[in-house]
Amino acid sequence: MTEDGLAKIVDFGLARLGGTPRVTRTGTTMGTVAYMSPEQAQGHEVDQRTDLWSLGVVLHEMLAGQLPFKGEREASVLYSIVHEPPQRLKSLKPDVPAELERIVQRALEKNPKSRYSCAEEMLKDLQGYQESLRISEAGPLNLRWLLRRARTPRVAIPALIFFLAIGLLSHWVLSRQAKIRWAREQALPEIERLIGESDLWRDLTPAYGLAEKAEAYIPHDPKLAELFSKCSLNINIKTEPPGAKIYMKEYKAPESEWKYLGVSPLEKIRVPIGIFRWKIEKEDYETVLAASSTWDIGIGTKGILIPYDLVRVLEKKGSIPPGMVRVPGAKTDVGKLSDFYIDKYEVTNKKYKEFINTGGYRNRKYWKQRFLKDGRELTWDEALKEFVDQSGLPGPATWQAGDYPEGQGDYPVSGISWYEAAAYADFAGKSLPTGTHWGLARGEDTTLIKWPQLGGFALFAPFSNFRGKGPVAVGSLPGITPYGAFDMAGNVREWCWNETPKGRLIRGGAWDDNTYMFDVLSQAPAMDRSVKNGFRCALYPDPEKIPEAAFQMAKFAQTRDFYKEKPVPDSVFQVYKEQFSYDKTDLKARVEARKESSQGWIEEKITFDAAYGGERVIAYLFLPNNAAPPYQTVIYFPCDTPVVQRSSRDLESYFEFPVFLSFIVKSGRAVLFPVYKGMFERGNDTLTALVEVESNRNSHQSAELFIQEVKDFRRSIDYLETRQDIDSKKLAFEGMSWGAEYGAIIPAVEERLKASVLVAGGLDPKGLARPEVNTINYITRVKTPTLMLNGKYDTLGPYETSQKPMFDLLGTPAEHKRLILYETDHIPPRNEFIKETLAWLDRYLGPVGKSAGP
Repeated sequence: MTEDGLAKIVDFGLARLGGTPRVTRTGTTMGTVAYMSPEQAQGHEVDQRTDLWSLGVVLHEMLAGQLPFKGEREASVLYSIVHEPPQRLKSLKPDVPAELERIVQRALEKNPKSRYSCAEEMLKDLQGYQESLRISEAGPLNLRWLLRRARTPRVAIPALIFFLAIGLLSHWVLSRQAKIRWAREQALPEIERLIGESDLWRDLTPAYGLAEKAEAYIPHDPKLAELFSKCSLNINIKTEPPGAKIYMKEYKAPESEWKYLGVSPLEKIRVPIGIFRWKIEKEDYETVLAASSTWDIGIGTKGILIPYDLVRVLEKKGSIPPGMVRVPGAKTDVGKLSDFYIDKYEVTNKKYKEFINTGGYRNRKYWKQRFLKDGRELTWDEALKEFVDQSGLPGPATWQAGDYPEGQGDYPVSGISWYEAAAYADFAGKSLPTGTHWGLARGEDTTLIKWPQLGGFALFAPFSNFRGKGPVAVGSLPGITPYGAFDMAGNVREWCWNETPKGRLIRGGAWDDNTYMFDVLSQAPAMDRSVKNGFRCALYPDPEKIPEAAFQMAKFAQTRDFYKEKPVPDSVFQVYKEQFSYDKTDLKARVEARKESSQGWIEEKITFDAAYGGERVIAYLFLPNNAAPPYQTVIYFPCDTPVVQRSSRDLESYFEFPVFLSFIVKSGRAVLFPVYKGMFERGNDTLTALVEVESNRNSHQSAELFIQEVKDFRRSIDYLETRQDIDSKKLAFEGMSWGAEYGAIIPAVEERLKASVLVAGGLDPKGLARPEVNTINYITRVKTPTLMLNGKYDTLGPYETSQKPMFDLLGTPAEHKRLILYETDHIPPRNEFIKETLAWLDRYLGPVGKSAGP
């Protein structure tokens, strides 16, 4: 129907609405019939709505060419009017405009209340439609015309798709802009913060991961490129032969999924700065597992990181000795070493049982070394009497009745002497590794320890068996070395070939050692059968090419003769002592956090002003729940581990607290653990180097750091004196290992201490500090009662050159100082130092009165 025709029909309707005459219809197939409304057909009253209904009938017929109700006879039509809906205009004439159909349909509603209530209402709608017709004549640029046309299906559907696409595109653009803002305003600052807070081990994987996410939105951002240069490196990965699949994952996330990198060789592949686990696979070759950093510190680069390439040789399946891994040779301080093999795991009880069952203890051909005990050589028969189990049968000291404990076949054999380990190695057609070979397999490289390769105790030790209750099954923990060996830190310490001044070399630390012992060159008498002793074997393809120096006596730290050194006179000492003085300004102390532990104490995190530089000292105060205040208090100085860690969070779980301090709190005393300058979050790489590098210890900067640490200690006592719940007249010092060295200086300048306990301490035998902080000028001025607890075979602070000089030179009266030696290396047995420490505190601080609390 044309728009002109529609206009005429509308004009007709408008004219009729000017009056409202009764409408009749003639000329139907029925003849002349008055066309009644539903009300009329049912005999109801008639109002204006009935007239409007009749007009709707006429308009319907004019538009569709037929009436809205069907029927052959009048009765049928009347029935249809009352009971059936009118025929839809669209079904009869699809081109009838929707607006006009709506008007007619409303006029024909059966329920009068649903119809137009008056002629004016219907007139208004028809006029509105008439206006739309005039608008359409104005052309397609008219907005109303566009809106009206948009209601037609052929226009509405494409328009809907178009606008939906525009909407989705707009949402994507807005979302992307939001993500770009996130990347620039949130991600970049956070990446920078993570890089700034990275510790000595350069674990920048979190920063790199966030940078990768930001790169998806701002790939060409110059700031992001700068940050990538600080948290990533481009390394090469090579295998011999090539064509191996390379996988990697974070070292500290052993349970995570492997990330596939590609097929070797891979050149200049971008990877995070950090320590990673690697898996290398190639068909028909043994799978290689490895641990390696992606970075190294270049010689002469002043600490700048350089890429560290991953290079590995693959072995044909079946060509490598069973249960061993390949270790590449290297130039070392004993000469060039060729490639060799080392046991993947420590020798197990089950394996050692094979040695016993085949008559290993009766066959002299395996026992090729002279038996020495306490400087005396033993005969074969005398020696064999030493090598028995708890029931007197041949075997390790941890066995009974010639057999290992039930269920521990896969545990490392322990409780054996060096002689027994060497005999088994000979039986297996192998050797005990030299200290250099063992170190190379564990991650040491050339003449220096390759810290990045291993990650240090901060990353490696947590996945090894340290501070445990005993050995665990070999390979059950994920502490893997660079070349795929397990348990080379913790579990049992491992015998090596070399002689030492007091026996034989033993390495790796044991399950009850401190974590840093994994790196220490330890020693024990060759006849020692401690439950901590185990071993693994090495196999040298070309033994004749090994330099003789590799088998020579192990070298420990150079030593000083402290007895020949003279302290400065009192007048000079007073000048030195004054360095540790400061103005007693307001501490401005705050308790930052307080929590109650399930272990039986309350932990408070405290901060207060330092005595220098406008800094804040952090300290953790542990208060007992089982005693009444005021509390006796022990102030702790730790080993050097905190200088390479960047957070003191969860100090209660930090290994030194549960081992060396928790028993003090449980005894009813308080413990204060200050975060000294250079430690945890108060440290950085520059300060770490001042502590760790020997050549720096004679520098002015190192001396200044030492003075600041002592001021932190003294300032901590100032804080304790402000607390009503602390007995500031009963304070003691406890130092462990490196911290125990401070026991030769701090009590000389801090007179408020009533007792001192030094665990694994001694005078530093490795170098001279500047005179103003040199131990020799302070130790003779110490008057505080001092207890020293040491291991007889300690190689970090040997008895003759470190422990004994410290004890002898202490200015403390003889009756108030005591040195106890134990048959151990660095750390004394825990039960022993607990017993002796508490007894010493009871003696000089007085017994603790327990409360009725928990």
